Order: sequence, then C-alpha cells, then structure tokens
Amino acid sequence: MQVVVFSAKPYDRQFLDAANTAGGAKHQLTYLEARLSPETATLAQGADAVCAFVNDVCDAATLETFAELGIQILALRSAGFNHVDLVAARRLRITVARVPSYSPESVAEHTVALMLALNRRIYRAYNRVREGNFALDGLLGFDMRGRSVGIIGTGRIGLAVARIMLGFGCTVLAHDPFPAKDGMAMGLEYLGIDELLARSDIVTLHCPLTPGTRHLIDDAAIARMRRGAMLINTSRGAIVDTRAAIAGLKSGAIGLLGLDVYEEEADLFFEDLSGQVLQDDVFARLLTFPNVLITAHQAFFTTEALTAIAETTIGNITAFAEGGRAVHEVSTEKLA
Repeated sequence: MQVVVFSAKPYDRQFLDAANTAGGAKHQLTYLEARLSPETATLAQGADAVCAFVNDVCDAATLETFAELGIQILALRSAGFNHVDLVAARRLRITVARVPSYSPESVAEHTVALMLALNRRIYRAYNRVREGNFALDGLLGFDMRGRSVGIIGTGRIGLAVARIMLGFGCTVLAHDPFPAKDGMAMGLEYLGIDELLARSDIVTLHCPLTPGTRHLIDDAAIARMRRGAMLINTSRGAIVDTRAAIAGLKSGAIGLLGLDVYEEEADLFFEDLSGQVLQDDVFARLLTFPNVLITAHQAFFTTEALTAIAETTIGNITAFAEGGRAVHEVSTEKLA
C-alpha cells in the first residue's frame, strides 16, 4: 500500500523502515514532517493509508478529506485514539487501527524516574553541581519505602508501576472501574477515588482520556488529596486540569508535580522551540515552580517500545491490505 506518515521524525523513519523491510518490503512509505490537520490532510493524495501520531488532528474535517482522496485506513502509531472522530470514521467507512500495547515497562519506568527525580531533587542537584554549588539545603527527600502510592488505572502500565513500587516496599493503593485480577493477586488495595486521594503520598495517573476522565484531577480532587502529596501524570494531559494544578502548587496542596503530558501539548511537544518565546502562558507558569518536573511526552521513548509500535503499525496496514481488516481495529460498532 501507499502510506503517508505524518508528524514523522528521524526515529519514526528508522523503526518503520525496519519493520516494513523485515521479511521483504511490503509498503511504500512517504514521510512528512507536517503535523496532520484539516489543512495538511490533502498531502495524503495518492495514498491508500495514513499513519498518524498522538498529537495529529484526526477530526471530521480531516477524515472527510481522506474519504475524498480514497484513504481506506488510518493507522495510529499510538495506543490512545481520543484525537480521532470515530463517529466520522464510521460514517466515512475509514478503518481506524491502533497500537494497544507496546512496552508498558517503558512508561512505567519513566513514571518511577519522575517520582525519584522529584523526591530527591535530582534536577536541582544536577544544576547546582555544574555551577560549583555543593550545598544540600533544599534537596531533602524522603524514603520511598513505607509510603502510600495511589495508582489510578490498573491496565498494563498501571500494573507495571505497581510491581515496581511494591519492590520499593511501598503500600500500593489502586482505583479502577474494572479492578484487574492481576492487581488483586499481587495484593493491591482497590479503593474509591476519594479514599485513594486522601490516603496517598504519591498519586500517579494511568487511565485513558475519556469524557469521564477529562479533568479527573480538578480543584475538588486536589482538595481531597493528602496535603503536600506528589502528583504524576504520564497518561494523557487533559486528565489533569492544569489551572487547578497550578492553584494546588501555589497553595501547597500539591507538594511535587511530575508531568510527561500536558493538555495543550500539541503546539509544544515533539518540536525544538528553544529559539522561540513560548506563547502558552499556562505552560510557562508551570515552568516557574521549583517543585515541578516536566518531560515532553518522552515516557514511551525506548528502543523496545519504538520497535513494537512500528511492528504493530505495519502489521495493521499489512493485515488490512491482505484481508480488509486490521489486527487492532478501534471498534466503532456502537457508534452511530
């Protein structure tokens, strides 16, 4: 198939080419640096398939252009699909496929790295030492052992985090509408979200973005958290109300904040903006806090994860080309 890959970076080309040529080249891949949007969708002219990333805009207008161009499948190289108008995709008979699981450990390990870096102020210590400041004032942390860690969402990533934290000797609490059997087997204590927030020294988010989880962590949720608790988000940016988080940081309700995602990240992340003035005043405000650590949607970025993402993406396209159905189609059966 002729495939146009939007938001393509050098690493996308490296791993997709490797997956495509394994066992013999199957598809013609065209890489575009442009981010997918209604304005750039026409760049897919002549293609049979489009490959999109998590911050590409796959709304009704974009999909309507695809239908006019004869695009048959939208292959996402991400697990999340909240950026796709599935109702429009069903109406236009465009198959949407995703990568449901690649490397849960990659995100889980980055989550724990944020916890440790915040707790022990690694980022501040690094900068101090480079400036010749070897004082320890302001770098005081706490033992992870014995702390309560609340995990919201116990899918593969949440359970991977739980295993690591249990290894640290933490008490691991969990909240999920559908408690995982593996989670219960490893001894996680499933609670209502209010009790989890109240009892956790660290709250870490691992749930998908849905209408029900959008701004799950808002002013009211932060007020229910244990005062001074650490909050980590490596799931989807809009699960946290950023303005509420800023208010929580100012009041001391949130003691430490680690983010790998941000609700308005589409205009920031994955690009080098070091020579520009940031136009997002809310994000700029976050950067002023000494107890905030932000990485730019990096948690998935390991060799193992990128290999799995590329192989699954190419596998979806190949299966569709050969049999009319992708391996990991996003179901639109209940959508009208």
